[in-house]
Amino acid sequence: MNRIVTRMRKLRRLMELRGIDAMLIPTSDYHESEYVSDYFACREYMTGFTGSAGTALIMKEWAGLWTDGRYFVQAEAQLADTGIELMRMGQPGVPKLEEYLLRHLPVGGTLAFDGRVVSAEEGERFEKLLKDREITLAFNEPLVDEIWEDRPALPAEPIWILEEKYTGKSAALKIADLRAEMERVHADVHVLTTLDDIAWLLNIRGNDVPYNPVVLSYLAVTGTEISLFLNETVVSDEVRVYLDGLGVTVCPYDDIYEYVRRLRDVKILLEKGRVNDAIVRSVDESNDIINCMNPTVQAKAKKTQVEIRNMKAAHVRDGVAMTRFIYWMKQNVGKIPMTECLVADRLDQMRRECGALQPSFATISAYGENAAMCHYHAEPESCKRIEPRGLYLVDSGGQYLEGTTDITRTFALGPVTEEERFHYTLVLISMLRLGQVRFLRGASGLTLDFAAREPLWKYGLDFNHGTGHGVGYLLNVHERPVRICFRTGSGQQDNMSFEPGMVCSDEPGIYIEGRHGIRTENLVYCLEDGETEYGQFLRFEYLTLVPIDLEPLDVSLMEPRDIVALNEYHEKVFEKIAPHLTDEEAEWLYQVTRPVDEKSGSVVGQG
Repeated sequence: MNRIVTRMRKLRRLMELRGIDAMLIPTSDYHESEYVSDYFACREYMTGFTGSAGTALIMKEWAGLWTDGRYFVQAEAQLADTGIELMRMGQPGVPKLEEYLLRHLPVGGTLAFDGRVVSAEEGERFEKLLKDREITLAFNEPLVDEIWEDRPALPAEPIWILEEKYTGKSAALKIADLRAEMERVHADVHVLTTLDDIAWLLNIRGNDVPYNPVVLSYLAVTGTEISLFLNETVVSDEVRVYLDGLGVTVCPYDDIYEYVRRLRDVKILLEKGRVNDAIVRSVDESNDIINCMNPTVQAKAKKTQVEIRNMKAAHVRDGVAMTRFIYWMKQNVGKIPMTECLVADRLDQMRRECGALQPSFATISAYGENAAMCHYHAEPESCKRIEPRGLYLVDSGGQYLEGTTDITRTFALGPVTEEERFHYTLVLISMLRLGQVRFLRGASGLTLDFAAREPLWKYGLDFNHGTGHGVGYLLNVHERPVRICFRTGSGQQDNMSFEPGMVCSDEPGIYIEGRHGIRTENLVYCLEDGETEYGQFLRFEYLTLVPIDLEPLDVSLMEPRDIVALNEYHEKVFEKIAPHLTDEEAEWLYQVTRPVDEKSGSVVGQG
């Protein structure tokens, strides 16, 4: 019998016993993390769908899974024969989850979820949405916990200290800054549950979440005390002494709920969109909640000079790995067997050889039409064979002691079509234009996105993802609050202005379903660029140091400023990367980074 069907029967039996009409199962952990460990894979366990995003809704006679266009093909295959309907988000005729609940939950019915994996903001939204239908929220019903046999254990990886030579600022100073901000907003207690913020504040790292070197933990800060809630077995004697020196008391992981319940007549600073519903519902009515973005978010985004210097070093390491990978692929395609999965494994190995601790996310290795799915992930049993023709896209990154990297390169493996050449060049122009923009302090990603998209909009083209996201320092590859996108709707991030030290991706693309996908991505950091009577100007500088393929380039589409920017970038790439390569690799790099002539449109010394 289908194992998913069996699990659904067990869950529905529990739902009937508890008087539950619908069970909501999101993709989340107790900390609203982007990636989750195997312990938190409840949605995957109940549906069989392994994608990184999706929400399941289980009702008495029906079940559905909401996910986005990245996963339609995958979800359709994995949901086959389970009785679970795929709800294709954003498609005509497909209701949003909230709309479906309003239409199909009976008046006076009950919607259940595990309040530890739903944010307080979401919990309040469901409560408000369903109030008129007198629907009860059963917010403390972790039913999957009761039927999951052989469940993986909660991660419990050792904590380690990130030295000040990497951070540029001690944890003691960060804590002092946080307390000053708490005093400014009149907060007595700050409850912090986002794992990257906790790791950043205390200058610690771990390995409890895939790709993100963080520690499963909660933190409570007052004017005089700090309580860190985690699995105490992961704290070595060295780390305990370090934490004691910061005034941090180590407490059991689950004690956060009792800690919050005991609070009385205080003002609690927390971010409802990031703190789980169970914690907020544990707060006594005598307390006041100050709901705002965690103060650590903006402080963390503005990298110190030491962090920027280290990130430059990390990108040299990463640039060496990526350059060797591109050289290897171009030299060997058509000569040895290559698949999307095999070459991705090869790239991961090359990064480790250059000092990477782990990938910063799952490598996107996409050949030909697969690259048109902008977050495609190759699976060993179905990945595509790579041939000496067309375009190959690889989006990847590494976690180094010196920082986090994220880069996309699309390059030719043989002959390309005129359409591919046209689109490839437009994407490169878009990336270069954003990288060269100069702007007044106070400008946000809403404003700057035009610089990247205008070359595409000119031809009636666009891409359906953000142009840029913030990047952490040996932390999350997607880091708030930095965002470059003209579309609004992301709350507090929408109008966050750039500040010196912020690190961001620059990654426009074009995706033509069934034919090809192209994306070119560099990381940039923000720095000051002179002051006039109109104010302080800022600009970006590239961190990424990897050649951009000239083979598919149509120089006739480029303006002189684009060619100058490309040549200057390639000059820097060769200067920084060549000394770390073999003679053969360095000679190849010299050839592929030679300047493009503005008049003839050819590579200098060639053609």
